[in-house]
Amino acid sequence: MTLFSKILATSLMSVLIISCNPAEENTVSDDLTTVSAQRAKPMKGVVEEVLTKEEQEALTPDMVIQSFKEGNNRFLRNDLTARDHSEQVRKSTNAQFPKAIVLSCVDSRVPVEDVFDRGIGDIFVARVAGNFVNEDILGSMEFACKVSGSKLVLVMGHEHCGAIKAAVDDVKLGNITPMLEKIKPAVAKVEYDGDRSSKNAEFVHMACESNVRNTIEQIRLKSPILKEMEDNNEIKIVGAVYDMDNGKVDFLR
Repeated sequence: MTLFSKILATSLMSVLIISCNPAEENTVSDDLTTVSAQRAKPMKGVVEEVLTKEEQEALTPDMVIQSFKEGNNRFLRNDLTARDHSEQVRKSTNAQFPKAIVLSCVDSRVPVEDVFDRGIGDIFVARVAGNFVNEDILGSMEFACKVSGSKLVLVMGHEHCGAIKAAVDDVKLGNITPMLEKIKPAVAKVEYDGDRSSKNAEFVHMACESNVRNTIEQIRLKSPILKEMEDNNEIKIVGAVYDMDNGKVDFLR
């Protein structure tokens, strides 16, 4: 064997030895042990419980609205409640007793649970571009309230909504076209003499609020179940608009 071959063989052997070094395995093992220890260590102020049937039954619609307002204030302060989500998942496996159902737009910039500082098992969330209702969403709302005991239906639009802007500008594109037809009646209801295009932020805001109110009207009109529950003060159906500039939720009167 030549000197070069001996050097090459020695180098290869060294690489193999290093690559099989158990020290690296020990490091990985130590890391996993550290993570497990951290998970096992009790954290102060962490919420582990989920809403129970008794707690849900004790709520009133106004109490839920107030809790949403308080949660949104915590969101604005960047003071969200610390939660043990793994524990909440385990405790909500066999049943759920959410306090409300929120209908929101699909917009990725509107994190509904975070906006109201809610955890696992706290709220139902239905999402569709433009936060309008159809048969499927109405059925979901009826399930949430009549079957599962939720006390609030909240329709939440948001500023700078692409679906609203598309409806305002009469966009035509695939299945978006018939989808926007469900929003256009709300746009048409807006009384405004200025520029009625998506370039006008004031008009878009007015259309957004009109769409929330129109959706609430449609819920009451097309769901006798929810209408009766509201008339009996079992639930409230309310609207709100999320301000994407600062994260504040303004409830409509």
